[in-house]
Order: sequence, then structure tokens, then C-alpha cells
Amino acid sequence: MHVLICIHSLGNGGAERMAGELANGWARAGRTVTLVTLEDADVDFQCLDPAVRRLALAVSGNSGGWGAAIYNNWRRVRALRQVLRRQRPDVALAMMTTSAVLLAIASAGLTVATVGAERTFPPKAGLPRPWLWLRYWCYGWLDGVVAQTPEAADWLRAHTRAGRVDVVPNHAVWPLSDRSPHLAPDDVGMAGRRRLLAVGRLSSEKGMDTLIEIFNGLGRRHPDWELVIVGEGLARAKLTTRVEALGLADRVFLVGRLGNLANWYRSAHLFVLPSRFEGFPNVLVEAMEHGLPCVAFDCPAGPRHIIRHGVDGELVPDQNVDALASTLERMMADEALRQVYGERAREVLERFAFTRVMAIWNTLFDSVIAARRARR
Repeated sequence: MHVLICIHSLGNGGAERMAGELANGWARAGRTVTLVTLEDADVDFQCLDPAVRRLALAVSGNSGGWGAAIYNNWRRVRALRQVLRRQRPDVALAMMTTSAVLLAIASAGLTVATVGAERTFPPKAGLPRPWLWLRYWCYGWLDGVVAQTPEAADWLRAHTRAGRVDVVPNHAVWPLSDRSPHLAPDDVGMAGRRRLLAVGRLSSEKGMDTLIEIFNGLGRRHPDWELVIVGEGLARAKLTTRVEALGLADRVFLVGRLGNLANWYRSAHLFVLPSRFEGFPNVLVEAMEHGLPCVAFDCPAGPRHIIRHGVDGELVPDQNVDALASTLERMMADEALRQVYGERAREVLERFAFTRVMAIWNTLFDSVIAARRARR
């Protein structure tokens, strides 16, 4: 089977990381894999197996106005269609909404089976109105659409013309790859402190602003703890200013984008996910596979399908800031509870094992390919 994966870029994001991991996994399983990005390869952060064929179309960029947007997307559709005609894959998988819409249009009249993969909770994606309209109609042109959670799948069935919607979670990636940029955990903070860790893009949906406000109170009552936030984004300046205004510059550390995440998970004592919404958060799975007890808002819709409340971590009512603060404080004070949760957390490696998740993908691909061939 020849699998073609299309995504905007291979930058430092959850969808980008999973696109790379899927490509590598299928290539190592003996499949022919082509990974196509709309962005240039210069922005790549993910590492690919040498067996993966890498194509960068370099047709990305911002559009100023309706005319430019229509022209630029026409260029993207044309470039992707040319790739589909040249490569002749059995199945093409587009990661994220805009790529899935472009694939649906580019593949019109071709024989390739097509699947679009949503990588967040669809109603929270914040798409411009034209893309909402395109998603509604174009998902009906795809042979299948993948959601990461049952809630997301139900929404797609109700709010798009998708004929087939399957649920496929992310698989656990173990061990994590090690790449630059590197920063040693011992080079940050004070020796002997316990570490509360958060990992995610510095943007509104990830809730790091809420977390900093919570730690302002927790940190004063627990001087033996510090907060480290790994990630980069447009909110960095605002978050940094707030940390300094609260007098927490020696207790809260925004360390930026890092490629040696495994070292940071191993350095931590507790992990928190304060997101306002999620798809299927890779960082939560990664923290758990490293034996970290985890606390997360029960936001729509991924965390509740990863954390088993009271077994390997705790879910807090969505956006209940007081509940998140009290739960974190209770776990910061209870080393025995953290140890119990951490030991059970490692079971995530079996629950979302690569072989289990790949079997779901393989069944889906076999089905859509067979259905497409039957319609010829």
C-alpha cells in the first residue's frame, strides 16, 4: 500500500508530530509513504525515517484579501493535484481541516481514496467563515473523516456532510525522539525544588495564563515547588510580563520550544494540562508514559479519554479554576498519591500502543480503498 500524508507543515505541533510518527511507522512496516507539506521544508521540526519520501510544495503564505486567498488556495489545490497524479497513492490522508478541504477538492475525479483527519475539537477550531462552509460541503467528498474522540465524531456527523466518520486516537510514542534545541533541566530553577510541568503552545486555548495565576497562590504556600512551561507562541510576551508583575520570575520559567522533552518529563514531579479545549493531547500521553501523575481540566474533549480519573490522574470540572487549584495543591502535598498515580499512568503505553492504533488505521484504509475501487 502506498500512503500519502498531506499537512500544512512539519513544525512543532501535535498534529505535525503525529503526522511524522504515522509516516515513520508505516514506512518501517514496509509501506510506501510520501509526506507532502504545503510549507517549505526549511521550517521542519519533526524527524522522518529515511524511507519516507518527503515533498515540500512551498505554496503556503498569508493571503491579503479575498482575491489573494482564492488565488493562493487555487495554487495549493493545483500543486496537490499534480502530486496525486504523479505519485498515484492508494490512499491520501490529510491532517487538519484546511488540508483535508484542499485534498477533497484536489482529488476530484481521481481514483485515490481520501481521508481527512481532524486534530482538535471541531466546534472550537476558530475557522474563518469560508472554511466553515468549505468543511461542511467538502467533507462529503472524502471517502472518510477521522476524529480523535467520540464527541468530535458526533459533531462532525451532525455538522458536516461527511458520509463516514471513524474515531482513531493518537498512539503513544515511545521513546520520544531527541533533537535540538536542547536545554538541560538542571540548568533551570533551583536544585531541590519539586517541579510542576506544563507543555504546550503559548496561546489562549492552552490556558497557560490561568495556570500562572493559579501558581501565584500555590507557589507562596509551597515554596519548595516551581512551575516550568515548555512551549512557544504568540502569547509569550504577555505571559512573561504577567510572571514578572506577580514577582514570580524565580519560580515560574517559560523555557521555550525544546527538542529533549523526555528529559523534562523525567525531571518533573507533577504534570498539569490547563487547556480550554483539546483534540487528543499528545503531551498528556507523553507525561503519563514517563510515569507522571497528571491533572487536567475536563475540557472538550481529549483529556477524559486519556486520564482515568482517580486511577492514574485527576480530571477537574472544565474551567473551574478553584477546583484546579485545590486539586493541584492536594497532589503537591501528597507524595504517596503522586506515586500511585504515576505507576498506573505508565499503562498508557499499552492502552494506546502503536500496534493497536495502527490496526484501526489499517482497517480504515483497507475499507475506504475497497469502497473506492468498487465504485470505479
